[in-house]
Amino acid sequence: MSDGLRTWGLRLLALGIALGLWFNSSFEDREDLSERLVTASVSYTWPKGYIVLDQEQEVQVRVRGNSKRVRELDAGQVDVQVELGRERGLVTVDLGPGNVLTPDGVDVVSVDPSTLTVNVDEEVSKRIRVEAELAGEAAPGAEVGEPEAFPNQVLVTGPESLVSKTEVLRTRPVSLDGRSSTFEVDVAVVPPDPLLQILQPSSVSVRVPIQPPKTRNGARPAQTERP
Repeated sequence: MSDGLRTWGLRLLALGIALGLWFNSSFEDREDLSERLVTASVSYTWPKGYIVLDQEQEVQVRVRGNSKRVRELDAGQVDVQVELGRERGLVTVDLGPGNVLTPDGVDVVSVDPSTLTVNVDEEVSKRIRVEAELAGEAAPGAEVGEPEAFPNQVLVTGPESLVSKTEVLRTRPVSLDGRSSTFEVDVAVVPPDPLLQILQPSSVSVRVPIQPPKTRNGARPAQTERP
């Protein structure tokens, strides 16, 4: 047999072996496919200056792949990504395999629900008045006046629909228990909604004027306390 024929014979043999291995592997993969329903988290991205309200946190994703890969798949490896534009109000987003990130070898069959509706609003900042919240009872006979906050306004940021209707913020409760004279205390300001963020300052100084109980001769001692 000539060298040329021997070379072609070896090439054909190698090709036959490769085709056999590929066919065997492909056949095994086809025979070993399975599906699974995974609870996947949803990640949102949106332009600066906007904020998303009422975000859907999870959806159901049906995946398909090699049985071993699908069985060992962790839900944290499946992420549904939603990209939003500069549209305000209720926005409907269609979901499909293109929105889902999965490991290699795992395909997306379906997403449920296939659409999400989110509320998109502009993010704005505004200075809002602060009032002190009092709690408890002062000492018997003491007279509590109107508390004052310094500064009396703080800068907040949040969705325009919420910021525009918020006229006043309150501090954490300031305890009057046992107090018998004017005092000052630093206390945090509490936003009425988690979507409102206090930028500056996050706390204020509250002065609570208190007239002490009268002494036997009818006089009131004057003093200011700081804890």
